[in-house]
Amino acid sequence: MKKQAAEERIKNFLEVALGLSEEEARAEAKRCIQCKKPGCVAGCPVEIDIPKFIGLIRDGKYDKAINAIKEKNSLPAVCGRVCPQEEQCEVKCVLGKKGKPIDIGSLERFAADWELSNGERVTGNGKREQNKTAYPVPRTPYPVPRIKVAIIGSGPGGLTCAADLARMGYDVTLFESLHKAGGVLVYGIPEFRLPKSIVKIETEYIKSLGASLKVDYVIGKTVTIQQLRENGFRAFYIGTGAGLPSFLGIEGENLNGVYSANEFLTRINLMKSYLFPEYDTPIKIGKRVGVVGGGNVAFDSARCAKRLGAEEVYIIYRRSREEMPARLDEIKNAEEEGIIFKLLTNPVKLYGDEKGWLREAELVKNELGEPDASGRRRPVLIKGSNYKIPMDTLVVAIGQGPNPLLLKTIPELKLNEDGYIIADEECRTSAPDIFAGGDIVTGAATVIQAMGAGKKAAKAIDAYLKSHSS
Repeated sequence: MKKQAAEERIKNFLEVALGLSEEEARAEAKRCIQCKKPGCVAGCPVEIDIPKFIGLIRDGKYDKAINAIKEKNSLPAVCGRVCPQEEQCEVKCVLGKKGKPIDIGSLERFAADWELSNGERVTGNGKREQNKTAYPVPRTPYPVPRIKVAIIGSGPGGLTCAADLARMGYDVTLFESLHKAGGVLVYGIPEFRLPKSIVKIETEYIKSLGASLKVDYVIGKTVTIQQLRENGFRAFYIGTGAGLPSFLGIEGENLNGVYSANEFLTRINLMKSYLFPEYDTPIKIGKRVGVVGGGNVAFDSARCAKRLGAEEVYIIYRRSREEMPARLDEIKNAEEEGIIFKLLTNPVKLYGDEKGWLREAELVKNELGEPDASGRRRPVLIKGSNYKIPMDTLVVAIGQGPNPLLLKTIPELKLNEDGYIIADEECRTSAPDIFAGGDIVTGAATVIQAMGAGKKAAKAIDAYLKSHSS
């Protein structure tokens, strides 16, 4: 897929990947051999009929291709951009065993973008513009009054669960603690990877299915689940993610200029600090920025810092490049953009000036030892390898945990020793009317895995409500 040139894209927040042309999409689709037992479908957490939509693109039937995707996936333009297909559907592609697998993600994005350009759109006020939507909104005569279901969190899992339940005829309300729907899609993933206009369009589509949205609603604070029960809600899905940031626990971490990746990316993505002063959200960068971590969040933070004007941006990662959990495309993009890798390295102390601002970081080198529980080789500190480098900003992107704000208000909900909700394969929890999935159950995972959990939960909620109907 064509991309913006690195020397240009580091000056803007426009989308890096430019998408496939019609000619390129059809040529790629023709490579698919249409397996009788397609492994790619088994590798997709939301079970898209991948050969079907690819075959339709091959034949130029783009409206039917997006129909085929939306039978299972309500967020195709999002998934086509940020889903790690190389680890899921594409890794099971037969062609990948002897060469290059089908570029499934790019084809999904092509179909979704075709709809945005050619099909009917749902506007911000819920009105429908010209023509017919590629995927028709169901017009099933639902029972009145409909059974009320609450979805807590409007991230990818919550949106998926809401869409599926709305299609089944339930009266679904999404409760979002922030001022915009989308969860990690709006606060965590940068504009240059996922334009927020895309998230808004896909959210409006889900609302058009019949789901309602309440923003600035903190369940557990604004209202409790028990109060929602008293207001007629019969079932709940918790898809709040894992939003409590982890820190390093080193001296100097409270200095000004030290951010959690959560705060750093939220300020940039949701609050649009990159457009300051047009948007009143300042963020201090300085000349030298360090980002601790090796996952997608770390690379998103580093690439944002580069675009905000930092002269030098470091990825500080305690293992080697081979152990980095980030997508290979994002690692490559970062290299092209001039991000400096400090591998097998850990920060051990931070130093500030007399006004309390970060000015220097002390780092130590590691070597790799035996594998740990993750299967990756454990970093072992090399004594006496400490050194210091100037630093104006440090972003800590080493993972997140469950936020206890909501969970403390639901005493009947069982948690594991790390504070995550205990749920079975069908997203059922210890409370019969509460279901949960995504990061709040599994810990940090991917957008598409959260969506897969949302689909499972919708089926389980439907079964529960039917078995408990009066």
